[in-house]
This record gives sequence, structure tokens and C-alpha cells, in this order.
Amino acid sequence: MVGVVSKPSTREKLEILSADAQYDLACACSCNKDEHRQRSGDGKWIYPVTLPNGGKSTLFKTLISNVCTNDCKYCPLREQKDVCRCSLRAEETVRVFLDYLSQRKVFGLFLSSGVLGSADATMDRLNGVAKILRNKHGFGGYIHLKIIPGASDAAIEEALSLANTVSVNIETPGAKNLEKLSEKKKYISDIIEPMKLVSRLTSAGSRYAGVKQTTQFIVGAAGEPDAEIVKYMAGLYERLKMHRVYFSAYQKGLGDESIAGEQVSLEKPTDVFMREHRLYQVDFLFRKYGFEESDIVFDGNGNLSLATDPKEAWAVRHPEEFPVDVNRASRFSLLRVPGLGHVTVKRILEQRKAGRIRYIEDIGKVGARLYKASKYLVF
Repeated sequence: MVGVVSKPSTREKLEILSADAQYDLACACSCNKDEHRQRSGDGKWIYPVTLPNGGKSTLFKTLISNVCTNDCKYCPLREQKDVCRCSLRAEETVRVFLDYLSQRKVFGLFLSSGVLGSADATMDRLNGVAKILRNKHGFGGYIHLKIIPGASDAAIEEALSLANTVSVNIETPGAKNLEKLSEKKKYISDIIEPMKLVSRLTSAGSRYAGVKQTTQFIVGAAGEPDAEIVKYMAGLYERLKMHRVYFSAYQKGLGDESIAGEQVSLEKPTDVFMREHRLYQVDFLFRKYGFEESDIVFDGNGNLSLATDPKEAWAVRHPEEFPVDVNRASRFSLLRVPGLGHVTVKRILEQRKAGRIRYIEDIGKVGARLYKASKYLVF
């Protein structure tokens, strides 16, 4: 049986749909404690986030509908689940968004949806909201649209013409892992091909070159090791020029209990979030520190350490690179030192121009990060 709300108000719909939207983090929520899975007091549909271009903003975030014909076992909204179902009309979504926009409570919009009938029918609804905002109301601000797996090329291109950012969630590393979670979705045709199309249409010099593409992995649902996720993550950045990759830890009990158990041995329920955090750290090393797939250290089961961050794990694996001379080392070498980030390294390079750095205290107040760094530095 499916729960149905009889003639719910727009606010009642938003309470339901925005709560369900929490499972999609590809709107650029991050592993930062101030951004991840947070919302304002006004409602679950207002999210403070870091945008894919690095800027800070507050997004109006909701699903158009939580009705879904898909069978993804990890998803609490899959067709077989007994939940309250409802949908927002385009006019409702636009009206509420513009109301919050006029009050300066939000500066952008993130729209996703369950699959209503077909991928293109759902895309028509998502694109329809954006078209009303762009064409009727002249909204020129930030819009993130979800690309529904299996959407046609025409529907995807229309989304690109309307959005600042789009996302096709990759969900798992590889077709075999997706097969464990869904019998309906086809990995190559429904997910990878749309991602490749977006990559081509947004490449440098193209008509939609300014549009960003992001994606998201559901971590642990298919029992995949971290090494597989990291391999696919590296490929997404290198070959598809993905702007950001996000991770959502699968929490048992939200979807289907019959999903194959995780291959990762997790002693505590909270470890699943540490695993997610470690993947975000690897992502940061790829994007900001010049690390490559071959630099990432895994245990015998192909997983990241829950006890040690991946940057320090690399340092422990490569003792020949240390200690680093703080007064002579290149910027690249300093950025490989555990505990040193871009701001601290910039400070070191500036201080070296004025004179010799003699003690760790010369760099700044010695907290946990500088104490860690001191073990890998000489003066």
C-alpha cells in the first residue's frame, strides 16, 4: 500500500519532498561540518552550501515529486516502499521559490525528482520550472537541475540551456555493482552515456561551456571497496572533466535490508560516515593537491584507513620523501606534508623571503595540524 496525503497544502508537500531530497548531496553539500546535511530553521528546503565554483550560497532544495518507478534497493523512495507520495506543480515550486528569493533567504535553486512515469516526462517537469523562472520571471541566478538517468539527448540539452549546474548520479563504480541495486537502470546507456554527452556539450569553446557537471556515489550499498570508487572518481575527473564528485554513505534500514552486506568491516554505525569523509579527503587531494590514483593507499581489502587520513597514509608509505626542509622545499613538496594546507604553505613561502624559518612556532600557533606537520619537517 502507498500512503497518500489528501489534498496537501504546498507547505505540507515541501515538508515531505524536501526531507526526501536530503539523500541527494550533488547540490554541493560537502564534508564540512557547517554544510553537510544541514538546513536553516525556516524549513528543510533551505540549505547553506558551497557551490561547485567555490562560492557560498543558500539554495532552495526540493524534489518535484517523490513518486518513483525505479527499484533502487538503497533508496527509501523506490517504487516498492510504503511512503507518503506527493508532487509539486511547476507553479507551486516557482511561487514558493520566488517568495523566499524576494526575502533574500535563498539565492539559488536545486531541483531533483523521483521518476514520474518516464525519464523524459520527469525532465519535462524539472525543465518546466526552470523555463518559467528564466523566461517569465527573468531569474538569472543559480539553478541546479538533476538529469534523470535514461533521459533523451534533447531533454539533457534543454536542461543545459537553463541550468548553471547539472548532475547525473553515477551511484556505483561500474555496471556489476549497479546490477546489485537495480534491475531497471542500465549503467552505460542510462548513466554513463548521459554523463559523456554533458561532458561533450560543456567542453571548452562549446555553447554550454559555462555549465558545471557534478555527480554522486552511494557509498557502501553495493559492497564495493574504496579502491573501486577512487578508480572511477579519478576517471571522472580525467576523462569527463567532472567538476565535483560527491559521496553519500548508505545507511542500512533506509532502503532494502536484502542488499548484499558491505565488504568493509565497520565496527560502529558511525564508521560509515568516516568512510564517506575519507573519500571526500581523497577527492580534495585530487582536486587541490595534485594527487593521482596511484598515490592513494589502501589496505589489503582495497579500503582506505578509517584511522589515518589519506595524505598521512601516503607520507607513511613514502619515508624517502621526508623530512622536508621548510626553508628549501618546493611548494609541491610542502603541500605533500601532512598537516600543511594551501594557506600555511603560502605563509611559509612568504616568510622565507624575509628570512630563515627556525622553529615550527615561526609558522603559526602550534595546534594539532602544525604538530603533525612538525614530525615531517626540518628547519
